[in-house]
Amino acid sequence: MDIIAKIEQEQCKAEIPDFNVGDTVRVHTKIIEGERERIQIFTGTVIARSGKKANETVTVRRVVYGEGVERVFPLHSPRVETIEVVRRGKVRRAKLYYLKEKVGKRARVKEMKQ
Repeated sequence: MDIIAKIEQEQCKAEIPDFNVGDTVRVHTKIIEGERERIQIFTGTVIARSGKKANETVTVRRVVYGEGVERVFPLHSPRVETIEVVRRGKVRRAKLYYLKEKVGKRARVKEMKQ
């Protein structure tokens, strides 16, 4: 069992910022188009975090042209370049799935005071 833990530790990234559910984040991902490689930025609200260590994922949601878009990013994937926190949100839930039914101003998360 110790061997598995050691391999998992090698797979994990060390420079993941501290963020929680409700925060607005920018996720920089590597996109491969043919032979070219570029960075694409996905900005949205974190509605869920799940998993532990190397299997940890984060679900980010945003509304584009009136349509809700959700993406699930594995945190320790080599495709995820960086994650930067845009603003901190104040929430009282671990999962914000109720935001899927909300539209406009009602879908906002309160900002945390510093």
